[in-house]
Order: sequence, then structure tokens, then C-alpha cells
Amino acid sequence: MKQLFISLSILIACLTSCDYEYTVFQEPMEYLTAPSSVTNITSEALPGQILLKWDVPADSNFYFLRIKYYDPRKKEDVSQIVSAYVDTLLIDETRARYGEYDFSFQTFNSYDEGSTVQTLKAYSDNAPATETIFQTKINLIAEQLSTNAQEPNEGPIANLLDGNPNTMFHTSWSSYIAMPHYIDVHFYEEHQQFQFYYQNRNGSQDAPTNIDLFTSKDGTSWDHLANITAGLPAGAGAEYTSAVYKAAEPFTYFRFQVNAAERNGSSSNYFNLAQFIMYDVEINIYDPETDEEE
Repeated sequence: MKQLFISLSILIACLTSCDYEYTVFQEPMEYLTAPSSVTNITSEALPGQILLKWDVPADSNFYFLRIKYYDPRKKEDVSQIVSAYVDTLLIDETRARYGEYDFSFQTFNSYDEGSTVQTLKAYSDNAPATETIFQTKINLIAEQLSTNAQEPNEGPIANLLDGNPNTMFHTSWSSYIAMPHYIDVHFYEEHQQFQFYYQNRNGSQDAPTNIDLFTSKDGTSWDHLANITAGLPAGAGAEYTSAVYKAAEPFTYFRFQVNAAERNGSSSNYFNLAQFIMYDVEINIYDPETDEEE
């Protein structure tokens, strides 16, 4: 019993001693000064965006920067956390129509102690509109095509519509017909906004290098629409899709007129093509500044 009493006494003394040592050697929380603020806060209005900029002080002692603002498009408050090593933030999906955006800037140290809140009023530039193009192929038949310079020995104009890239239409080479040579299309309905596509002959190619486009309501009086010299392909079997064109008025006749052509860098007095297609085009323009639902 005496030995047990002595053992308990030693245990109690040790526990008391350990607790005392813990309180003596416990590391106190390091004292931190209030975080410094960022300086020279500015903004730049971009299309559908706002770029925020600031200077990080050379003696910066903050842990992160919190930027807050209200997003009127989403109808919610937004909070962004930014590293102390960053000096810009790009805010996406903004709109000019909302006018002022109010931003607040506050730095924090690692113990979540904040600096004085700074504010900035910023603006967005107009969000860019987007354009969606819908194509509808115009179903043509051979009777709707004609030309002023059909080669009688090969390449009937109907070949342009047969879907075969190995056949061709060829303008006159066996007898001289001065350029320009053209393809006329007679529509059974009115058109106004369109694109066209063609494919060069898959062989000895005499490729158009200068093209004029015309439209007409009666096939007699023609309105010049465009001249094309850039981007026209020269290689055998090469394909070309035009820009979208819109005539001033609806038309029922279209003329594809080739003013000049070449083969292997030398000028030709005729041209040939494998395929020719026309499309009705509808363009939908979505402007987020005016079309976006609130």
C-alpha cells in the first residue's frame, strides 16, 4: 500500500509539471499589422468586358484581395478572390446598357483582418453582336442555266448540277468568243440574299480570276452587284464559297460573269468548272445589348 501511495504521488506531480510546462512553452500568436491597400485602381471598358487594374504596393503584406460588385445581368452580388501577386482582373459578360458598375476592393491578411474598403465606378463597352448564317440550297435544274459561250464539243452546262466533281462545264475554245463568258441562272421565285459555291474542274483547269456578279428582274436589265478578284482558287478540284451577298432588290435572274481566267499562271480565253451551287441565306443577328432578355 505504501508503494502504491508513492507511485500515485509521483504521477500527480508529473501531470502537474507537464501542464505547467505546456503553458510556459506554448507559442503565442504572431502579431500582424493591418494589411496595406492596393493603389492606383483604374478600369478599361472593353466589348462586353471590364478590365480592372491596380498597383500592388512594394511593401505589400496582404494575403489576398477581395473584389465585390453587383452583376445586374445575373441580378446577384459577386465576390472575387484575387492573389496578392496579381494586378488585373477581367470581368466577363458585362453590358454597356447597365451604365455604372460599382466595385469595392479590400485586402486581407492571413487572419482575415481587412484593410479600408476602396471603391471604383466602371463601365463596359457594348457587348459584341453575334451573327448566325442559315443556308438553304436552291434546287436548280439544267433548264434554268444558260451561257453565252457553250463549247459544242464537250462540257455541257448541265454538268454543273450533276453532283459529280469529275464532269465539267466548259466555255468555248474550239471557236473564239471574246471574254467575258458567263453563266445565267433563271429562278422561278425571287431571291435577294445568297451565297454561291463552285468547284474547279478536276483536270486541266482554266480557273476564273476575275468575276462580276449581276442580278436582274427580267433577264434584260442587269444591276451590278460585286466584282471578285481575291481568294479565287486556281488548283484542279479546288473549291470556293463566296461571301454572303444581298441585292438592293429581289431578283429572278443571276449572272456569274468571268472576265478573266488562267491555267498554270497563263491567261485563258475560256473557263471551266465542275460544280456550281447557289444558296438562299438568312442571317440572324443577336445583339446582347438589345435582344437579351432581362
